[in-house]
Amino acid sequence: MGKDKLRRFEENKNFHNLYQPSFDDVFRRDYELKGRWGEHVFGNNYPIVLELGCGKGEYTLALAALHEDMNFLGMDIKGARLWRGARTALEEHRSNVAFVRGRIEFIESFFGPEEISEIWITFPDPQPKRENKRLTAPPFLNKYKTFLRPEAVIHLKTDSRELFDYTKEVVQQREDMRILEAIPDIYRSGEMPVREILSVRTYYESHFLAQGKAITYLKFAVDNPSTQTEAVG
Repeated sequence: MGKDKLRRFEENKNFHNLYQPSFDDVFRRDYELKGRWGEHVFGNNYPIVLELGCGKGEYTLALAALHEDMNFLGMDIKGARLWRGARTALEEHRSNVAFVRGRIEFIESFFGPEEISEIWITFPDPQPKRENKRLTAPPFLNKYKTFLRPEAVIHLKTDSRELFDYTKEVVQQREDMRILEAIPDIYRSGEMPVREILSVRTYYESHFLAQGKAITYLKFAVDNPSTQTEAVG
């Protein structure tokens, strides 16, 4: 392991906006902040938006800058990547941003019922040979439902047309979800300029665009007719 990565791991321990529960803290048990993120981390009752597989936190930070009346939480398993997001949030004095290091497979251990208002999934591994590992596969969608608020919205932004089409089909087959928007190429959709919320470019997105790949976007709701929440996108 490189010295730079080791240095980042050490710095991570001192970032008050980065939470790193151990395996034993979340395996088959609830994390101590489950159901308490708003009160104990952000100190308010604003809606919480979760980005899964946030990497360096570029999208999490951009969303937080656009919506100061909402809280944003980026989740990833890579501590060296989270270092960049957590450090930037502190440098920019963004109190509505936090990060958590954890496995998405254990996500039900992190969040309580109706704790999250919205999910962003930006450029995840499309898992071409393992459908059930896709972050939009039915097992994962079922996990998300355990902590999403009524009428919560999920966003998928990806360069993988296969993942885009797969997710669209999965959602269309479910009675508890409905597609709100499906754009197979956001930069050639005829909508100019592209909405600010979609024009945020991560390192990976810039790389994919340089390769000439189309960037797709899917937005869908988790239905519960009792309540509606406003999405940031």
